[in-house]
Amino acid sequence: MPDKIRFCIVGFGNIGRRHAGQILQNPDTELLAVCDVNAAVKENVPENTAFYTSIDEMLQETKADVLCVCTPNYLHEPHTIAGLHASMHTVVEKPMAISAAECDRMIAAAEKTGKTIFAVKQNRYNPPVQEVKKLMANNELGEIYMIQVNCFWNRGDNYYSGSDWRGKKDKDGGCLFTQFSHFVDILYYLNGTITEAQGWVHNYAHQHNTEVEDTGSFVLKATNNAIINFNFTTCAYERNMEGSITIIAKKGTVKIGGQYLNTIEYQKTAAPTLPNINITAKANDYGLYQGSMSNHDKVIQNVVDVLHHNHAVMTSAKEGREVVKIIEQMYKGAVSL
Repeated sequence: MPDKIRFCIVGFGNIGRRHAGQILQNPDTELLAVCDVNAAVKENVPENTAFYTSIDEMLQETKADVLCVCTPNYLHEPHTIAGLHASMHTVVEKPMAISAAECDRMIAAAEKTGKTIFAVKQNRYNPPVQEVKKLMANNELGEIYMIQVNCFWNRGDNYYSGSDWRGKKDKDGGCLFTQFSHFVDILYYLNGTITEAQGWVHNYAHQHNTEVEDTGSFVLKATNNAIINFNFTTCAYERNMEGSITIIAKKGTVKIGGQYLNTIEYQKTAAPTLPNINITAKANDYGLYQGSMSNHDKVIQNVVDVLHHNHAVMTSAKEGREVVKIIEQMYKGAVSL
């Protein structure tokens, strides 16, 4: 492999441009090519970067090491597998796919080709999440009793009108895939998988432009017997309000809060006090709406560290699959109002 890791990107919307920016800023990476079916986005492609409207042509003509898959949810499986068969490692945006069966086929292709899938779960890098992860990994909170997850975001009409796939059941998958899979991932990252799920979902404010729910509330049972309450909505008035995880345990209580899991809102633990963390201006800002914490620089750096220095993958394909499996469990246990 050359000194610089060579990237190409399929899908050059908001998140594809985010990947491109971080690839261009990293001294150990370079961007060779971009692909998007919308030829109009060519004007946003960085200088000296090839542009294609066909992924097959790009993969055939571009000698890259890594493909970033930044296309709509339903295309993650075919585009990842195409990249793997073109002898490229793949960085797959969230969600890894919209079914565990799709993830299984992606993992099988990675094993067959000997290439690595990097599942994008950038909220794992949030400093508050890392601090709480250390506490839990060292068992400093003791037995986990209860966890509450709150995701109160806003997605207005402009968000859906600017896309032909968002809000479409077979292409989007639902809010838990498109908006809140990061929160499912952090729940899994901190506390492990779940065994049971039941809840209610409803589309209150988006019936005119979506086929999926915009609000839901679930009760989950974790493998460690913790009770989890998971609440989400895209109906918060005018802007995102909260993205938080509160943990009630035998030896402590701690809340990771803010809009994007970017603060330690409160804590009381038997262990030493966590740092006072309050990160501002770090959300992915897309103009009409905001996403999760902007840690894609760390995602790209993890690829460098894995390929050049044999570090561990931050979020493996099997972990990405587990998040999809949990979401499938939640939807299976959901009742529509």
